[in-house]
Amino acid sequence: MLKLLRFDFSNFRGDFFGGITAGIVALPLALAFGEQTEMGAIAGLYGAIALGILAAFFGGTPIQISGPTAPMTVVSALVIADAISYAGSLEAAYPLIIATFFLAGALEALLGVIRLGTYVKYIPYPVVSGFMSGIGVIIIITQIFPFFGMSAPAGGPLGTIRAIHKIPEAVNFFSVGVAILTIGLIYLVPRMTKAVPSTLVALIVVSLAAFFLIPSGDVLRLNSGGPIPTGLPSFQFAFFEIFSDFRHVVVIVEYALTLAFLGAIDSLLTSVVADNITKTKHHSDRELIGQGLGNMGSALIGGLPGAGATMRTVINANAGGKTRISGIVAGLLLLVILLGLGSLVGHIPNAVLAGILITVGIGIIDYKGIRHIREVPRSDALVMIAVLLLTVFVDLLIAVGVGMVLSSLLFMKKISDVVEHKTQSAPLKDYSREVPWSDEGDIISQVGNKVYIKHLDGPLFFGFASRFQELVKALPDIKVVVMRMDRVPYVDQSGLYAMEEAVQDLLGQGIVVAFTGLHGQPKDMFERIRLVPGLISDAFIFDTFEECVNWLHPYLREENLHQLAADQAGSKEKRSRK
Repeated sequence: MLKLLRFDFSNFRGDFFGGITAGIVALPLALAFGEQTEMGAIAGLYGAIALGILAAFFGGTPIQISGPTAPMTVVSALVIADAISYAGSLEAAYPLIIATFFLAGALEALLGVIRLGTYVKYIPYPVVSGFMSGIGVIIIITQIFPFFGMSAPAGGPLGTIRAIHKIPEAVNFFSVGVAILTIGLIYLVPRMTKAVPSTLVALIVVSLAAFFLIPSGDVLRLNSGGPIPTGLPSFQFAFFEIFSDFRHVVVIVEYALTLAFLGAIDSLLTSVVADNITKTKHHSDRELIGQGLGNMGSALIGGLPGAGATMRTVINANAGGKTRISGIVAGLLLLVILLGLGSLVGHIPNAVLAGILITVGIGIIDYKGIRHIREVPRSDALVMIAVLLLTVFVDLLIAVGVGMVLSSLLFMKKISDVVEHKTQSAPLKDYSREVPWSDEGDIISQVGNKVYIKHLDGPLFFGFASRFQELVKALPDIKVVVMRMDRVPYVDQSGLYAMEEAVQDLLGQGIVVAFTGLHGQPKDMFERIRLVPGLISDAFIFDTFEECVNWLHPYLREENLHQLAADQAGSKEKRSRK
């Protein structure tokens, strides 16, 4: 515990500016996510403050910036809408809502305590892809009515689709103009400067323009339904009575579980992104405990639950943040804004936040997975489409559950087909120490520590993808990596992207990558997404290991290895121009 309470001030300047930058970016998003629910924009800001500070303090990912996120907000909106329907009004439903958010945080922390955090990495890529794209679609659909200056109908995406015919009757052209201008600025500002977050520029510029140019009654604003609270939030304790009534617990437990698992997945996926940026390793279970405590704290002050936020985390890292001080600074900045500028928040037009959310929805869709839908195995494409549709039209937790079951069943079917066709598919081994294969002879002693021969023995699939990436990152200080694919009978979408990311990481370090024994289904998959001969040209692909060794021998001197790396980088650049 004492170790957890220690702060590393060696990078305070970078952490300070990283936190300030991330906090500025978080402001419009927190307001927009809050406004997407019946609790209003202020609930999003409360959540960003509490979760941002507590998750950074107790979490296991140093540069993580936490707060309300798109997936968590979508579920939170459903929780709030159903609670209001159950209780009759927001006031009556408020204890039920807060109890749900508090229980979700407690369950998420429990996932960390019982050490389930490490298992999140086994979620297949098509499930994550379909889920994230589904969330993006939900956000875009539910912002259609606010875009046109109207209140969003109840019922989520289906409710919006059923009521879409009402838009022409009540469209507000002021709101349409405000939303279009907001979206335009968000996409145009980065082309002129990246010194200031484009969402913040859009929020301030368009809100000021609307305040001075559009009469207050001609466009919906955040304070249209009443004044926005200012000052410190009050603590909520009355909701604890909910837990004494078993009937209420039954009502909230399903949603609490959904939020807990979704928050865990959302946060740990962002933690993986953070690891890739910082080249460090997060602590999954501690991160879940931190996120859980953060969501419990958010509930206690009436805020929305959230998770680790990918975009804000990346911005923090790029601005110099390296330790959890940056996350705490981001949360404290939002608290200062709440205390100093809270009264001004109410003048922001709803259409501005609709424009911000539409760009968030567009950005969260997995275009890479959709673009490769005809190239990846049909089973992976089926899983992705099924999860996407279930996410949008049924339920988020059901979507993930069905995706996991489908992925497992289809993978078992594919592997049984491989075995039936007598394709070599030896079980996976511990690759922390590579043991030479029989045909390698004394090659290891000849190449010394310059060349690393990577053995891949068995299918490269979602269960092995994350471990493969970890193994590649742990390679010693070498100049050439030879990927032996002789015994790989099958690659799924997760394995495909894991290999692509590993190759990109190696090439980025100036390490030469060569493939040997690439054949059958893996070769077809690599060619379809242009991993070969895209990232890796034909000159670095060999049918047999012997051919690779013969090619490699002349380059074993240090100066020649540098030339080899330059040749591979040059061929990659030449192909990118095409």
